[in-house]
Amino acid sequence: KMEEFLNLTQLKTSLKEAILLDYYTAGFWWAKEMNFSLIQLSGFMDLLNFALENVSDKHMTLGDNLKELERAMSGIGKTGSEERGDPNLFSIEQAKAIIDYLVISLFKHYKAYEYLFHGRREEPMISNE
Repeated sequence: KMEEFLNLTQLKTSLKEAILLDYYTAGFWWAKEMNFSLIQLSGFMDLLNFALENVSDKHMTLGDNLKELERAMSGIGKTGSEERGDPNLFSIEQAKAIIDYLVISLFKHYKAYEYLFHGRREEPMISNE
């Protein structure tokens, strides 16, 4: 189902699509194991997508991506937002766990993800040789 949701059409022949499927599927199951509510699960998947888009589309450096993640998560755990009934809040403990997860799953492998999205790939050559 994740393959369909992400619209991955070349999964069997594209290493990039296989990596993306693994990234999102692993994140989804991690969030399920954390017992996130449906709204929290959606917010977490948005954070995964946000951080990955910062690499793929915006060509952000690791430092810039970390700053953007900090900005995106800055409202987490504030009581004023909770009083307004903001359903997308995570507790401080959940926010720390999310950051730890992103460090392990994305930021420790940042150069690899940069290469995945921006590295020069040579075209395969087909010849009689």
